Amino acid sequence: MTRRTLIVICAAALLACSAIALRPRPHAAQRLALQQAVSIGQTQVDVKLPLEKKSVRFAVIGDNGTGESAEYEVAAQMEAYRKVVGYDFVTMMGDNIYGGHKPRDFELKFETPYKPLLDAGVKFYACLGNHDDSNETRYKPFNMDGQRYYSFKKGDAQFFVLDSNYMDAAQLEWINNQLSGSTAKWKIAYFHHPLYSDGRFHGPDLDLRKQLMPMFEKYGLNVVLSGHDHVYERFKPEEGIYFFLVGNSGQLRYRNLRQGSGIMAAGFDTDCTFMLVEISADRLYYQTISRTGQTVDSGFLQRQPKPQAATTQAVGQTR
Repeated sequence: MTRRTLIVICAAALLACSAIALRPRPHAAQRLALQQAVSIGQTQVDVKLPLEKKSVRFAVIGDNGTGESAEYEVAAQMEAYRKVVGYDFVTMMGDNIYGGHKPRDFELKFETPYKPLLDAGVKFYACLGNHDDSNETRYKPFNMDGQRYYSFKKGDAQFFVLDSNYMDAAQLEWINNQLSGSTAKWKIAYFHHPLYSDGRFHGPDLDLRKQLMPMFEKYGLNVVLSGHDHVYERFKPEEGIYFFLVGNSGQLRYRNLRQGSGIMAAGFDTDCTFMLVEISADRLYYQTISRTGQTVDSGFLQRQPKPQAATTQAVGQTR
């Protein structure tokens, strides 16, 4: 073997080793997710919902899209509960994808952690958070159909999905038309920034509250869901409306809740969570579950009486 031949062989070997080294390693969160899913699948879930016939059942997540282990572990709990509860859609409170928004980001921060749910036919309905890209409206699995705000119906419930990043006049008019024309038994709005919050880091969006609450009260909105503060909180009714904050399905601000505000009915700020909801007749049942499978809040809410308001024809996207 000549010296020249030996040099060529060594160079080829080095290039091959470099190519192997440059291949992306399996994401640590993905490996953990597989282990977690197996572990959770072997344990018995603690369902607090009644699972009544013909009820509407869904999950709620917020501030989830990190691609880190906490998101994957919450997603594994969601799949374990889906197998028993049978919910078929998920509402997303925004900050769906943190950081980059390349195809690989969508894979690591959404498609992989929620793959068992997606494979089971569960649909996700997203709203935009302050860390989201507006192009997410065209990402098919988020079911936004290119719209910043939209509505959809499930059984006795109509959902109004808003963009709280930019509450312009056109959106406010759309909300008014949608709410005034809705004949749904349960009217549920969700968006990223909370109107009420005991989170120390962000707290409530008071300007947004001034814009939205008059319409919510006038047209008898039943429930508001939001995220943004990385905690879980359920509030005492405000102007007859039920409020939930689920902003810790991937992110967490440990011990970030203020105590003693007078508006909190329940709070949890020591781990990540998601929430299950079941709507049956005049009751809304809820169960909030931590990353480790602990039920941190559960109960039911009675549907409020409808306000005496005129009903007009709805205008806008409803599907």
